[in-house]
Amino acid sequence: SSDVIHDSCDKAAKGDPNIKFDFCVSSFEGNPKAKTATGVADLVKVAIETAMANATSIGSIISKLLDNKTLDPYARNCLEDCSELYSGARSSVQSGGKAFEGKDYGTANAEISSAMDAPDTCEEQFKEKKGYVSPLTKENNNFFQLLAIILSFMNLVPK
Repeated sequence: SSDVIHDSCDKAAKGDPNIKFDFCVSSFEGNPKAKTATGVADLVKVAIETAMANATSIGSIISKLLDNKTLDPYARNCLEDCSELYSGARSSVQSGGKAFEGKDYGTANAEISSAMDAPDTCEEQFKEKKGYVSPLTKENNNFFQLLAIILSFMNLVPK
């Protein structure tokens, strides 16, 4: 199964500049379900579960940041938007997972692709106003990369 992970991550990283091989491998190596993967389709399912958990976790981070009573109104606005974006992204990933399970690869691809807007839009909002830095840059980058891995892996699944 380690070979499945390494081979799939190698292909994904070579095929997409957004995917870092080490990030890809580390996203799966600690997951017991990934260790029993017999093919790339199994890894897609694991990656979808990971992405959904990741979106939920980012939502919690945003909630904690919003608890700060001294938060600047612009930053608060951005974080509230990010919260909505991640809620929508989680829903899209879930729909994409269901579509993938049903072998509706076109819909799966569209749903996962639409979820990629969340980290991008969230990050861009902070950059729109001079002097603002997103407190979610790492999370946004990781989530985007996870989604890129899912899309790449879906393309490797024999149809």
